Amino acid sequence: KEAKMKAAMAGGKSKKKKWSKGKVKEKLTNMVMFDKSTYDKMMKEIPKAKLITPAVVSERLKVNGSVARLAIRHLEEKGLIESVGEKHHAGIIFTRKIGGGD
Repeated sequence: KEAKMKAAMAGGKSKKKKWSKGKVKEKLTNMVMFDKSTYDKMMKEIPKAKLITPAVVSERLKVNGSVARLAIRHLEEKGLIESVGEKHHAGIIFTRKIGGGD
């Protein structure tokens, strides 16, 4: 019993756990407007992608999320991509156009 008491008393004397500083995410410097080269790249590459979301467009072209959403709308109006499933204001998912007219 004495040994148990000593062990219990000694338990509180260990070093206090330090908080980690946490991981710092790298700041992205994305463009807020299309320049000619980025626009051409968007028109060429994005319609060929299987999955098209604002996140994918933003990552590939290094543009802002809002610019990516506008780009997706622009491509849909031109008929280069089509919506997947039901349309939703938040989850914007598109895919490339497959086959002829339906």
